[in-house]
Order: sequence, then structure tokens, then C-alpha cells
Amino acid sequence: MKITIIKNKGGISLGKIVELDVREDLQKKIEPFEKIMNTIKPLQAGDTFILHAPFKPIPLFPIMKAKGFTYEAEQIGKKHWKVTFVKQG
Repeated sequence: MKITIIKNKGGISLGKIVELDVREDLQKKIEPFEKIMNTIKPLQAGDTFILHAPFKPIPLFPIMKAKGFTYEAEQIGKKHWKVTFVKQG
């Protein structure tokens, strides 16, 4: 997991970006749902969660929407999807 804090010129935090890659977990037949939920739990309005998965994680979309996230999915490669979720206020 990679965490980046975004700050303005005055050093004030504008939010954070948390990036999680579950491709290796899924390749090892490890269900990543709990890891994803634990990762997003502390996120606040304006924070971004970027998920890397080997497929478009459509079943996750309504769950994330119910938790206050919007999303955008992008296929990076044959078995690489990058989904950007943004926590709304």
C-alpha cells in the first residue's frame, strides 16, 4: 500500500491518496475484500483511493458508492485495471 499526502504551498493538507494493488493477492487466491475495506475505513472527504486489480471490479462499485465514493475505471493492460475512487463530502 502506498500513501501520498497532498499539500498546498502553505503546507496545508489537501487530502491523501492511498494506492492498493490486489493483483498478487488474487493470483494467490486470497480474497482482498477485507483488505480493501480496512484501507478505505480512515479515508475522509476529498481523499482518493486507487485500486489496481486484474479485472474490472464491478461488484465493488455499488459498495463503494454506498460508502460515499465516486469512481472512474481505466484498463491499463490485458489483466490490469486501475480504479480511482474519491470520497465525497
